[in-house]
Amino acid sequence: MYQSSRHCAEQGIALLMVLWILMILMLIVFSFSYMARTELYATMSFKGGIENKFLAEAGLERGIMELFYRQSYRAQTLDMEGTEIWKTDGTPHQGQTADGFYTVRITDEMGKVDINRASEVVLKNLFINLGVKAEEVDTIVDSIMDWKDPDDLHRLHGAESDYYMSLPNPYKARDANFDTLEELLLVKGMTPEILYGANEKKGAIDFLTVNSRSTTININTAPKEVLSAIPGITPELADAIIDRRKDAEIKTLAEIALPPEALEYLTTAEDSDSFTINAFGYKSTEKEGYAIRATVAIRGLDNYQMVYYKSPVTIKQ
Repeated sequence: MYQSSRHCAEQGIALLMVLWILMILMLIVFSFSYMARTELYATMSFKGGIENKFLAEAGLERGIMELFYRQSYRAQTLDMEGTEIWKTDGTPHQGQTADGFYTVRITDEMGKVDINRASEVVLKNLFINLGVKAEEVDTIVDSIMDWKDPDDLHRLHGAESDYYMSLPNPYKARDANFDTLEELLLVKGMTPEILYGANEKKGAIDFLTVNSRSTTININTAPKEVLSAIPGITPELADAIIDRRKDAEIKTLAEIALPPEALEYLTTAEDSDSFTINAFGYKSTEKEGYAIRATVAIRGLDNYQMVYYKSPVTIKQ
């Protein structure tokens, strides 16, 4: 009787051990399965990201090719379908390669406000148009002017090296022209939200440049926000200018009934040679794509210089 009970107990212990081993093995199997599934999804996501990046690169190269095409045939009338010259006012152009797609927007740098050459009034009007508060605008614009001037005297709302050296991470004012737009983040009053935008709100970076090297703005390519920043140009007049240039480029400023105070700030800019290309590549949906921003300077009919390149970037479609 005693041996039978002992035998049953041993069998029970053995059964428990087998169950524990089976449970451990099942956990190991599920763990490996989860890891394999996670790695599979990560690989698929990485593959999709790389494909989207190459699609964006294809869009960038297409944009450069279209700029050369524009240089060669801009003065000619091309009526055949597919031979149209791409606009350089940010108009979106779609393209497809294999089973992928890309969207390209080309923007003339002379259609923007050059922070190294622009007047204070144009800069202030632009930031106000973008919804920046008046007191913040005064600080930002005065500080921009102080940042690039060679002296140590600061404007009423501006800042020089003495202010920047008092910060937790001190640095000196450049006292020279801006090299990039991102340098604006070092300027007193500027924030990432103002520069890059937030949610659906546009950022100043889309309307500023350091590459036009001009005090005037191209009336054929400037967006409404920039046109409205020019003294004397109302939002209604800006809309009228944009509607007018949809059919054909404005050859002379005399074609538009412009207020006298606006004339010194505008040009038709037929000699523009610097352009920003925003390229966005995607396969299934535009919500899951890859964006690249590059600025190129066209040097003749077969050469160009890449003066700015950033990948990836956030581009509002």
